[in-house]
Amino acid sequence: MVLGGEQGADGTGCALAGRDAAMDGALSALYGSAPGNKARDRGAGLGASAPSVARWLGDIRTYFPTSVVQVMQRDAIDRLGLSALLLEPEMLEAVEADVHLVGTLLSLNKAMPETTKETARAVVRKVVEDLEKRLATRTKATLTGALDRSARISRPRHRDIDWDRTIRANLKNYLPEYDTVVPDRLIGYGRAAQSVKKDVVLCIDQSGSMAASVVYASVFGAVLASMRSIATRLVVFDTAVVDLTDQLDDPVDVLFGTQLGGGTDINRALAYCQSQITRPADTVVVLISDLYEGGIRDEMLKRVAAMKASGVQFVALLALSDEGTPAYDHEHAAALSALGAPAFACTPDLFPTIMAAAVEKRPLPIPDTL
Repeated sequence: MVLGGEQGADGTGCALAGRDAAMDGALSALYGSAPGNKARDRGAGLGASAPSVARWLGDIRTYFPTSVVQVMQRDAIDRLGLSALLLEPEMLEAVEADVHLVGTLLSLNKAMPETTKETARAVVRKVVEDLEKRLATRTKATLTGALDRSARISRPRHRDIDWDRTIRANLKNYLPEYDTVVPDRLIGYGRAAQSVKKDVVLCIDQSGSMAASVVYASVFGAVLASMRSIATRLVVFDTAVVDLTDQLDDPVDVLFGTQLGGGTDINRALAYCQSQITRPADTVVVLISDLYEGGIRDEMLKRVAAMKASGVQFVALLALSDEGTPAYDHEHAAALSALGAPAFACTPDLFPTIMAAAVEKRPLPIPDTL
């Protein structure tokens, strides 16, 4: 985005004043600091001064919409190395919180002083609550429908009849003279409709590149855990494996229980998940990883093959985020696909549909993005 600047300073031949000049200054402070950029000669740059960064954060929130502010904050952290400033409560109170900021905070968790942790948790909780509001209703509705369809029976007791689907299925028997439908086929649910129907295991790679996926997966894990008909287990891993299932009632606790960064041992993580499966025909395992395996590749593939052979529905997601096609290990993705477990990136909005297909044991609606 080019606004202008001092007369002739940036080649536009346009001098700015007032609000336009302030907007140009906010942009130049971030994007004009690259080597060789003439804007740097005009005093652009944030440096490492907390007061100047605080003022800049206030300026960009004044002049730009939230979506642009979030991009500029992300670029400031990446380009100018401002991560350390996020350890100051005053900075956290000034930023516009989003998924990527949460990922950065989680990566700094171990270095975070006690005076900052409560502020950081408040920032993370705000993002998590916003995500839950956006994603929970559709996720529950989509999966409830899939679970109900998988439990439907053709000779239900009267109290178990699904009247909506029964009427729809018998519209051909409508009698206009009586203004009624005479059903010759009843559709309903089994008496155990409220019991646990499916076991879901979310196995999440917590390497640094998976930060956004960890955030979304933790929120989805909490949503799934709130559904009585699904028993949800959440496992995070790098070279070690940690079961965070007992913290699923609070996704913020889950997120602060992760440790972004480090190596990756998918084989070890899948070995643990495999050991927790008691009903393979009613289990869905979702591996969320870029597949850069640091463990034993052949053992990893054997475990996936064994789980699928036992009846487990296995889903491999290269990312669970809005970022599009991620970097991933193409060889391992192809090997999983050969086993009947295609690996693909998934947006948060598509995740409920993917899970519904896995629950019903239908072909997965794989997006054409890879």
